Amino acid sequence: MLNSDDRPRVSTVYTSPKTLLNKGTGFLSPYSHSLNPYAGCAFACSYCYVRQLPVALFRKPEWGSWVDIKQNAADLLRKELGKAKAKGPVTIFMSSSTDPYQPAEYKERITRSLLEAMVNDPPDFLLVQTRSPLVTRDIDLLLQLKDRVRVSLTIETDREEIRRAFTPYAPPIAARLRAGRLLAEAGVPVQATIAPVLPSSERFPDQLLPWADRVCLDDYFMGDGSGGTRTAKLGIRSRYEQLGLESWYTPETYRLVQERLLQVFPDHRVFLSQDGFAP
Repeated sequence: MLNSDDRPRVSTVYTSPKTLLNKGTGFLSPYSHSLNPYAGCAFACSYCYVRQLPVALFRKPEWGSWVDIKQNAADLLRKELGKAKAKGPVTIFMSSSTDPYQPAEYKERITRSLLEAMVNDPPDFLLVQTRSPLVTRDIDLLLQLKDRVRVSLTIETDREEIRRAFTPYAPPIAARLRAGRLLAEAGVPVQATIAPVLPSSERFPDQLLPWADRVCLDDYFMGDGSGGTRTAKLGIRSRYEQLGLESWYTPETYRLVQERLLQVFPDHRVFLSQDGFAP
């Protein structure tokens, strides 16, 4: 089992995509488009359903060991955004198969360039899905989008040892909680996204309440697009068994966390799966 923060080398390749905006389908059908600044993701979360999608299956290197950097993405977005807006409302989910604020973003700033383009020509709505505290770097741009943007900050658990067992290369929990507070204090709309639901403590909701406008719960069975079969192929159950936490790997587990949340949050601020990600 992965239990170290020693990150293996991640190879990067610069690409020149012909398109950037993809039609929102399936789980993302509430959106007109999805947008991925990168292909691949260095966070390499053990349970990531993208491991079972063509973008990962048809690449020989292991998921998490490579990242494609989309050159001139902002210029391409400006062209595509204008054409898309001419056809109707544009709502964008960023990102569906990568983290827009993974480590490469520190240097490459692709995501920031895309936000700059959207500030100048705003979509009707943008959801920024990330688990990285780096999102706080772009508070200045997010504020300019006002109520057209929401940051969805993934925090699957409040237990750092669980985070290290399942996502050793992802940012620590404390840093994400701090990022949530900074976003909220600045006035950026932000939700806490517990996806997937990992083992957590009873105190978890209390740590989200001070800054989260809303909370979205999702799990392997609702959210991987296949009723949990994609996740099952990754052998995630064995991780729960090794940790003695099998009771947390069931289709009903989310209800425990939902009940804890509803003791702290009003019910209109707690959402499930697709409803929580919708514009």
